[in-house]
Amino acid sequence: GQAAAIRAVEALGLTARATPLPHAEPEPDGKGAFWHVPGTRRAWVDFQNDVTVKDIALAHKENMTPVEHLKRWTTLGMATDQGKTANVTALAVMAELTGKSIPETGTTIFRPPYTGVSIAALGGGNTGPDFRPTRLTPTHDWAAQNGAVFVEVGQWMRAQYFPRPGETHWRQSVDREAQAVRASVGLCDVTTLGKVDVQGADAGEFLNRIYANMIATLPVGKVRYGLMLREDGFAYDDGTCARLGDAHYVVTTTTANAGLVYRNMEFARQCLWPELDVQLISTTDAWAQIAVAGPNSRLLLERIVDGFDLSNTAFPFMACAALTVCNGLRARLFRISFSGELAYEIAVPARYGGALMQRLMAAGADLGVTPYGTEALGVLRIEKGHAAGAELNGQTTAAMLGLGRMVSRKKDSIGAVMSRRDGLAGDRRRLVGLMPVDRAATVIPGAHLFRIGQDQSLATDQGWITSACFSPHVGCSIGLGFLEEGDNRLGEEIVAANPLEGGSARLKVVSAHFVDPEGGRLRD
Repeated sequence: GQAAAIRAVEALGLTARATPLPHAEPEPDGKGAFWHVPGTRRAWVDFQNDVTVKDIALAHKENMTPVEHLKRWTTLGMATDQGKTANVTALAVMAELTGKSIPETGTTIFRPPYTGVSIAALGGGNTGPDFRPTRLTPTHDWAAQNGAVFVEVGQWMRAQYFPRPGETHWRQSVDREAQAVRASVGLCDVTTLGKVDVQGADAGEFLNRIYANMIATLPVGKVRYGLMLREDGFAYDDGTCARLGDAHYVVTTTTANAGLVYRNMEFARQCLWPELDVQLISTTDAWAQIAVAGPNSRLLLERIVDGFDLSNTAFPFMACAALTVCNGLRARLFRISFSGELAYEIAVPARYGGALMQRLMAAGADLGVTPYGTEALGVLRIEKGHAAGAELNGQTTAAMLGLGRMVSRKKDSIGAVMSRRDGLAGDRRRLVGLMPVDRAATVIPGAHLFRIGQDQSLATDQGWITSACFSPHVGCSIGLGFLEEGDNRLGEEIVAANPLEGGSARLKVVSAHFVDPEGGRLRD
C-alpha cells in the first residue's frame, strides 16, 4: 500500500519517501461473545420490563431455566418490543449459567416480524403513492396488460374502464361496457368486497343480531341481502349473506366498510355476546371474486363449471354452492346481481384469480364477453336503483332507502330499537329516480332539490341527489336522490339547484328502477 502511494505521488511529479511501518505480531485472536459486564452493580437486560442479569440468575436458582418459564417468571420480552431488544442477551446469560449453548437453551415462541423492520418500511413514504400501501386485485396484471385505466378505491387499485382503439373519451368506453352487459355478458373483478367467514353452532343467531333483517331462517344453499344498522339506528352497510352449510355462512360487505364491519362483528362476538359459539375470520384477500353478468352469463359459466347444473330450476336467483371449475379447482358460486341482469359471482382462491379471468375471456370470445370497470359498474347499479356508498353515507335510514320492512320486529338486532324512535322514524325522505325534463341536461350529484317556484333555502330544502351518471340504456343523464315524500311524488317535476356553481335544472321524479323494475331479467 505504501509503495502504491509513493508511485502515485511520483506520477504527479512530486517526491515521497517511505516511513517506518508497524509490525504485526502473529498472536491468536482471543475474541468471544461478551453478553454482560460482570460486577456488583445492576446489569440491565430488558430495559422495558426492568429485567437484570441478577433476575435471570435468580430464575436459574429457582429452576426456572426453560425459556418459556424464564420469560413468564421475569416478564422478560413481554413489553411492546416483544423481546426484539432483550431476548437474545437474556438467553445467552441463561446459557452461561446452565453451561449450555444458546441453541441448546432454546428460544421463546416469537411473533412476526421475525426480523427487524425499519420504521420507514412500516410507515411508508410521506407523499404520493408511497404515503400508504396499495392493494392490488388478483386480476390487476391482466387488467394492466389489457389497457385498463385504474382508480384508487380505498387502498385498492381497481380497473375503472378498459378503453379500446378509437375511443377518445372515457364515457365512450363506459357506455360500451355497460351496453355489453345488458346485451350479452361482462366480467368485473369484485374481489375488493369485504368477505367474512362466519362459522359455529350459533352463527345464525349471531348474524340475526348483526343484521336488521332475519338471517337465521336462511336455508342452506341460499343467499339473502342484508342490511346493517349502527347503534343509533342509521344504516351503515349492506351486502349479502350466503349459507354454505348448517353452521357456515359467508358475509360480504361494501369495499369501503370491509374493515369497519369486520371490526364491529368481532367486537360483538367478543364483548356483547361472548356466550355464543361463533368464530369469524376475514377472507377478503383469500378469495378472488369475479362478477359474470348479462343474458349470456349462464351460458358462459356452463363452459367452465365441472358438471354442475346451472339451470334456473336447479340454481335459481339467490342460490349459492361450493363446486369446482376448470377441471377440479375449488370455487364458490353465488347467483346474485348488482347490475339487474342475470348474473353470478364466482370466487376461487386468490392466486387463481388472474387465470380465471383469462379462462372466462377465452371461453366467452364468441359471446362478445367484455371486461367492465367501476364506472360501468356504477352506471349499471344506478340504472337498477341499487344503493351504494353515496346512499349509505351514515345519514340515511332503512326507510329512506325503501328498506324499512327489512328491519324485523320479530327479533332484536343492533340499531333496530333506535331506528323506530320518533325523530328518525318520522323522516319522510325517500329514495327516488331523477331524469332531466330537457334530456340534454345533466343531473349533478350533490345538487339539492326544491319545489318549482319556491325560494331555495335550508328551510325549503326537499332533499339531495346522491348519485348520477349518463345512462346508455335510458339515453340521457339520470340520478338517484332522497326526496321528501318521494314515494308519493312520481311524475312530479322539481328543481335541482347547485348552489356551489350557481346552476339549476328541472327534473322529473321517477322510480329508482330505470331498468326492469319487475326484476324479471335477473330471475330468468
